[in-house]
Amino acid sequence: MFKKLSLIIILAIGLGTFLVLRPFLFKKHEIPRIIDRLPDGDFIGRAYVLDVARETSGMMYYNKIPFRDLFSHEFILSQGKLYGLNLQNPVYFFANEKGDWGAIIEVTDSSKIREGIERLKTFVNIEDEVIKENRVYRFKKEKGYLTYSKNYMFIYKGDDFATKLDKVSNAKYLDITPTWRTFLREKQFREEKLVIYSNWSKLKENGVETAIFAHNSDSVSFSLLTYIRNKKPLNISLKNDGLNLRDAGFTSKMLNIHMDISKLRNDPTDPLYMWLVKIGKKVSFPTAEFLDAWEGDLSFRQGGFQTVKETYIESVLDDDFNVTEVEMEKEVKVPGFSLMFSVNKKARSLINRLLAKGILTKEDEYYRFLFSPQLKMKSKSNYFIFHSGEYTPKTEKTEKNSGIWTKNGTKIEFSLDSLSKYEAFGSIYIPVNRIISRNRFF
Repeated sequence: MFKKLSLIIILAIGLGTFLVLRPFLFKKHEIPRIIDRLPDGDFIGRAYVLDVARETSGMMYYNKIPFRDLFSHEFILSQGKLYGLNLQNPVYFFANEKGDWGAIIEVTDSSKIREGIERLKTFVNIEDEVIKENRVYRFKKEKGYLTYSKNYMFIYKGDDFATKLDKVSNAKYLDITPTWRTFLREKQFREEKLVIYSNWSKLKENGVETAIFAHNSDSVSFSLLTYIRNKKPLNISLKNDGLNLRDAGFTSKMLNIHMDISKLRNDPTDPLYMWLVKIGKKVSFPTAEFLDAWEGDLSFRQGGFQTVKETYIESVLDDDFNVTEVEMEKEVKVPGFSLMFSVNKKARSLINRLLAKGILTKEDEYYRFLFSPQLKMKSKSNYFIFHSGEYTPKTEKTEKNSGIWTKNGTKIEFSLDSLSKYEAFGSIYIPVNRIISRNRFF
């Protein structure tokens, strides 16, 4: 009887142990998802390649880009199917300040990829080797790498392939990094087809918690929608309007700012305040004194040339061969340069400080900012206007906060569209025809 009872107890304990351990003994091995494999970067993002191709097709055809059919939605989709890549799902990518970058693409049929690599070998020198039990195809000249498995392809360019490969190939299910998890939960630009996210350390040093960029384009321009979220409340806000220098054409550089900076000037610990001081130190600019006198409006124009009259002394001989000095005038062309900013009652103190620092110099009736051309100065209401032309430039009232920067002939336009307590929205526009004609941005 005792033996039977002992056997029943042992069987009961064994059954109970089995039931408890069963989920662990027969646990299904979950394959890591694409997002679990993603390495971190200073900039990370996702792209729906087929949708981006569809959105940019009008731009391609409008500008008559050679081989534009190779960038069409239909061609890219067919190539993806041909070589076993799922381009209907997003391609994820990352990049770092030091210049390395990588991307991961979902694979539907890995048996087809080898054919694509063999075809690529006819154009590029490729070597293959085994790294950490992974077959890796190396583009030695380009410092590029490619490896793949049954469900992903990893492409990388840079000097840190081993580290990135370890994250990609040895990832575990639900092992997504905090940075990628935060980005994929982000609500801003969720519906856009190409999005870049950054919480780069250098942004954080200047008070920016997150920066996000989204692609948009038409037949004329390529644009990036921008979103910036600050760590602390912003001590600036947009004014309803302000005065701008009127565009007279041939503008290569322009900046219009209309801000309420009353809170900013009283908080030297503000990241924006500290950043302005840091930039100003490079030329010993008295940033604190400027902010005390400045009322938040600034308009700058540079570009083209303006004709001015310049006085000079010439020695001439009279009929008796006596040398006399005669004051004469001639017309000369100088670079177009205009600067206007709003000021308060501390304006004169600011000008004196700029003169004492050598940031502003005076020669007779003319002024210079460092290496600027000779400028005339005029005080108008609560504005100072400096200009290189003979006549004071015309002004106009506007609410826009925007700018233009031209580099090697490429004119980039940018604007600040809205501003709240913690957030800023803006846009960057890059002309398509310039990029296409030079095959590069700058």
